[in-house]
Amino acid sequence: MSEISRRALLAAGAATALSACGPRDRNAPPPTAPATLTPTGSSAGRVPWAQLGRHLDGTLVRPNDAAYDAARAVENPRWQARPLAVARVASAADVATALRFAQDNALEVAIRSGGHSYPGWSAGDGKLVLDCRGLDGLTWQGTSTTMGPGRLLADVYAGVAGRGRALPGGSCPTVGLGGLTLGGGVGVVTRAYGLTCDHLTAAEVVLPDGRILTTDEHDEPDLFWALRGGGGGHLGVTTSMTFSTVPAPMLTTTYLTWPSARAEEVVPAWFAWMGAAPPELWSTLKLLDGASHPDGMSVGATVTWVGDASRFDTVLAPILRTGPTGRYDHHRGFLEAMRAYAGGGSAPQPFAATSHIAYAAYAAPDATAISDLVQLVEACPRTIHEGGVSIDALGGAVAEVAADATAFVHREARATLQYTATWTGNQTGNESGSSLAATADRFVHGLRAGMTPHLGDHAYVNYADASLHDAGTAYFGDNWPRLQQVRASYDPHQFFTQPQ
Repeated sequence: MSEISRRALLAAGAATALSACGPRDRNAPPPTAPATLTPTGSSAGRVPWAQLGRHLDGTLVRPNDAAYDAARAVENPRWQARPLAVARVASAADVATALRFAQDNALEVAIRSGGHSYPGWSAGDGKLVLDCRGLDGLTWQGTSTTMGPGRLLADVYAGVAGRGRALPGGSCPTVGLGGLTLGGGVGVVTRAYGLTCDHLTAAEVVLPDGRILTTDEHDEPDLFWALRGGGGGHLGVTTSMTFSTVPAPMLTTTYLTWPSARAEEVVPAWFAWMGAAPPELWSTLKLLDGASHPDGMSVGATVTWVGDASRFDTVLAPILRTGPTGRYDHHRGFLEAMRAYAGGGSAPQPFAATSHIAYAAYAAPDATAISDLVQLVEACPRTIHEGGVSIDALGGAVAEVAADATAFVHREARATLQYTATWTGNQTGNESGSSLAATADRFVHGLRAGMTPHLGDHAYVNYADASLHDAGTAYFGDNWPRLQQVRASYDPHQFFTQPQ
């Protein structure tokens, strides 16, 4: 598409749409509010979709198109959303075009990178979805890499490992880099190298008014601050991200197991062990039950060591004193280890989830809290395929960054707790239409409610939960007032409508 054609589309609503040109002037008056826009039509059927499709370098998928079912699908099959259209954008200019079109036609938008939004917000029911999964390129400048937000984590790891480099992140191979980074980015080498967002050095962002900015610690520093852990869907659409990388390490890993009867001994021992561990050591502890565990709750810990392999037994010694009944060691390169963590690529199951972030000291947690957690997990309904908690260690390099240096506030926290429940069968509709979904929601929210007296209200924005009472404070703590101010500055008319 020619630049002249793109400008023609953007100019179509110039009398009422937001200004899309020129650098941000902090002393200038705000642009005209979208409330003055006159929709092209009073219903989605009268929106000139063909006009948008002609002016995209990417593709526009509508409900009658053969590709619609594939285009609307997200990672969690419980969200069977029906967006008005899916714009598979191919550039930042495409994003600007789609945003202006949405405003000129009074449409709400949903932003998608990997499609992992727990409450289904990236599915975009009744909205125009800006699908950034096609923005998945990778380029290098020295040891820094620039990637698109739609690059999936499996491809991120393969791309950086091809240069002998690594970037910290999670273990789910289909997570999009954009959402992971904007929410913080915890994962298996977090304690050694920090969060994914700690390696972000610059980003290209399309603002609601169509302007395309490049931001770093010097240019648009408030925006850059917010992009590192402040969550997505509120400030603009991130279209490329530049990261510093680290040399790809060799990883020594193990998986430890215990009988369920040992859980109340293992949990405090794990917390105490991780509290005293060197930053090169990371672990996740899982308590899981449900129909896939016919013999009762499973207790297992995955451990990752970035240091000298000859020291592995030494750093494991405190947790080995609990007498695990199973131990499965491996010594692998970074990419091989990440692929092993990703698992076998089975089809996605519908799930419900929520979270806590634990600030309690690693010294043995209160015995009542541990007892409550074990009992809550063991109460998992048998109609649930698998449900329980994954406790992922923080600390180490995460805590070396000040709590107000980025929007990710939980620098002094000791662990994230992710409460999950999966189910199988044909009932994969929305919450009101699925008894299994309702059962799963009750279970995970019961876990959070039961542990709130012990852990408080802190939560992780990448494990978003639409039911949180004060989500801003839960996700961002003392950083929430500043984040609100940044959002108001870059989206002054609240064009983005994602609830959290």
